[in-house]
Amino acid sequence: MITILIAIVALVVGGGLGFLIFRILTGRKVDSAKNRAEKIIADAKSESKELLISAKDESLKLKEEIKKEFVPKEREIAEFERSLRSREVGIDKKFDQLEAERKNVFKKVEEVDQLKQTLRELRVKQEESLERIAKMNKEEAKEVLLNLAEKEGKEELVKKIKEVNTYVKEQADQKAREVIASAIQRLAPEFTAETTVSSVAIPSDEMKGRIIGREGRNIQSFEKVTGVDLIIDDTPEMVVLSSFDPMRRALAKVTLEKLMADGRVNPTRIEEMYEKAKKEIAEDVRRAGEEAAYEVGVAGLPPEIIKVLGRLKYRTSYGQNQLMHSVEVAGLAGLLAEELGADVRIAKTAGLLHDLGKAVDQDVPGNHAVISADIARKYKIDPAIIHAIEAHHEDIEIKTVEAAIVQAADAISSARPGARRESLETYIKRLKDLENIANTFPGVGKSFAIQAGREVRVIVIPEEIDDLGAEKLSKEIAKKVEAEMQYPGQIKINVIREIRAMEYAK
Repeated sequence: MITILIAIVALVVGGGLGFLIFRILTGRKVDSAKNRAEKIIADAKSESKELLISAKDESLKLKEEIKKEFVPKEREIAEFERSLRSREVGIDKKFDQLEAERKNVFKKVEEVDQLKQTLRELRVKQEESLERIAKMNKEEAKEVLLNLAEKEGKEELVKKIKEVNTYVKEQADQKAREVIASAIQRLAPEFTAETTVSSVAIPSDEMKGRIIGREGRNIQSFEKVTGVDLIIDDTPEMVVLSSFDPMRRALAKVTLEKLMADGRVNPTRIEEMYEKAKKEIAEDVRRAGEEAAYEVGVAGLPPEIIKVLGRLKYRTSYGQNQLMHSVEVAGLAGLLAEELGADVRIAKTAGLLHDLGKAVDQDVPGNHAVISADIARKYKIDPAIIHAIEAHHEDIEIKTVEAAIVQAADAISSARPGARRESLETYIKRLKDLENIANTFPGVGKSFAIQAGREVRVIVIPEEIDDLGAEKLSKEIAKKVEAEMQYPGQIKINVIREIRAMEYAK
């Protein structure tokens, strides 16, 4: 126990001594550190003073340099400010001037308004004075003036039209006659009017009996298959086929010729020969189209168009064969184009194809000129040719010289003497229509269609229509005839005004 106490006392004493020694040593270190710190602070203060002095010197130098650089710019700024002030003064002066001018304008506007009001009042007074003097109101005077101006204007217009027409006729008629006459003389084909019947020679009267058959069964079968009337009369060695359709007549004729060559005539044989005839006619159609194209010198047409063209061989218009007509139009169009310096190829091709639609118009609805153009368009024919085809009856506006040439060639071919024939009913109707159109105009006394409808003589009432009015009336009648009638060639409108002065000596 004592030993433990001794050990504890020793430990306490040793710890106290150790703490005392540690404190002494720590105090020394602290004093030494303080001395070093004070020395460092003193050194730092001396260095900072030197740095501060150096920085102040550098800042002063930099300030001087900056001042030197900004002195010119300050001068420029000062000059710019002076310029701005002077401009501002100028703008103020201009504004003052504009303000003064604006006030003057307003003042003048007011003066103009006052003048307008004064003029209105003067005009009203003037109109009242004129009405009082003339004993007419404003509307009546206006109507009189307008009527007078209209009459004078119409007279002047008619005079000008007459002068222009005279000049054009003098300059153009002679050249037109030369061109057309030259073209027609170079192309003068023969004409044969198509009829609605075809005669077929038979070898003997005994063949007539075979054709008729027992109780007429053969002739009934023939007419049923071909759609053509077969007329057998007392004419020796001759039978007649009657139909308005040339294609059917041709088929019936070939069928009948084959039956006579074979010698056997019965319903079955009639049908067989009819089928063979159809093949022959189809080949004839193709060959006719090729020959027509070759004759006028048009090459490169699609085979389909050649076939349609060949079908025109079996179509007629007023008795005129349409394939012959197309060939003639192509020839005339080519010659006219050559004379006028137009495109001969376009004129010829359009002339040849212009009536294609007539070959199919019984199956396709519409105007034949439009149908013809649609067929050509389908097979990608030149657009210039299509336009000339479509415009030859003015279904569309004529825009090219070639189109006008085709129209003229078509009219020339149709109007040739003997080219077409008309029924008596159609002829009489045309004459009556011409007279009726002329009689619809006021001031017309009587009208007469003469020279087979080529001329209309219109006798006017002289008290109602003067000389200038007669000139105008002839043009108006011509325009109405063109718009409402279909006719070949041209029609002369002859307006006659006659005044007879009579007096008796007593």
